[in-house]
Amino acid sequence: MDPEFIPFHRPSIGEEEVRAVAEVLRLGWLTMGPKTREFEQAFAEYIGCRYAIAVSSCTAALHLALDAIGLKPGEEVIVPTNTFTATAAVVAHSGGRIVFADTLENGFNIDSNSTELKISPRTRAVIAVHVAGEPCNMDALERLGKRHQLTIIEDAAHALPAAWLGHMIGTISPLTAFSFYATKTLTTGEGGMLTTDCESMAERAQVMRLHGISRDAWNRYSGEGTWHYEVMDAGFKYNMTDFQAALGLCQLRRANEFLRKREQIAQSYRDLLSDVEEIELPSVGPEIRHAWHLFIIRLRLEKLNITRNLFIEELWKSGIGTSVHFIPLHLHPYYSTVLGYRRGDFPNAERTFDRCISLPIFPSMQPGEVERVASTVRRICKEYCIAQVYYAADV
Repeated sequence: MDPEFIPFHRPSIGEEEVRAVAEVLRLGWLTMGPKTREFEQAFAEYIGCRYAIAVSSCTAALHLALDAIGLKPGEEVIVPTNTFTATAAVVAHSGGRIVFADTLENGFNIDSNSTELKISPRTRAVIAVHVAGEPCNMDALERLGKRHQLTIIEDAAHALPAAWLGHMIGTISPLTAFSFYATKTLTTGEGGMLTTDCESMAERAQVMRLHGISRDAWNRYSGEGTWHYEVMDAGFKYNMTDFQAALGLCQLRRANEFLRKREQIAQSYRDLLSDVEEIELPSVGPEIRHAWHLFIIRLRLEKLNITRNLFIEELWKSGIGTSVHFIPLHLHPYYSTVLGYRRGDFPNAERTFDRCISLPIFPSMQPGEVERVASTVRRICKEYCIAQVYYAADV
């Protein structure tokens, strides 16, 4: 790769992480074991919840959450269309019926008003997705859940360590799923965590993540274990490995450091781009702590004679990697075919999609890289601005 290319993401892996993984490999316990349990305990303490169940992915955590609430075939789960496919796919895996809701008019997260309009006698749960690391309005969703006797499940793949009104994401709803994918704010390469304060839900998830066998079966090959085990249900293969957990423990110790660096980068972007009239910057209200997993700008296309896709191509030509979060699910072939949705059904999510770009933001990003990304965005806006507005900083 060109050394001058600024990737969309660069993992923050140091020597401590390398040593921790090597130590696990030398000890020889590779699958789920004592290190995974240590990671679970440390994560629960960090978040402030009673139980944390380490799994193979956030997708697995969401699937286990639906299993924990006892979702039955044909029951409906409302999901925002502006999310990654995993959020909805687990509903199909569970035998449920996917129902999409629109996003806020000028935001990325699920709109509680749109959600309420989708509720039927068959609705069982709502999955709220904290897009980019910005917490949803959990007060509105909690009121909605109580009013209609629905379970709120949080997809917090982007939201470590975000907070709503001082409460850590992972402590508010009955079940919350986190992601430790390679690009996330804490990474184990692949992996996830399910958090809950409910003992029965935690016990169910612990059993179901490993083939439905009794909870302590993982240690049957250790000196303290036994060969005997019992299959309690038809479970899944969703466990985490100990070398992933070792990596996660190191990353968790650096979580606050990572957040500070992401906050600094986000503020730098805001300072450098605040006067560019052709883009909208993400706003942050006083009620939230943003995790800044993503920094998403929205183009004011009416001020530009370039499309969002061509804007991305211009950034790529300048050596800057970007992404788009997300292509609304109802626009994908599977969901449009199976569920019958089409363009126009969720106008807020569609308007956001048509003009959003996720800029690079990661802890090891250097100030010069941030400045280069911002100056490139400014240059493209200037070059393709319909009004040909020139900024003082460019004169």
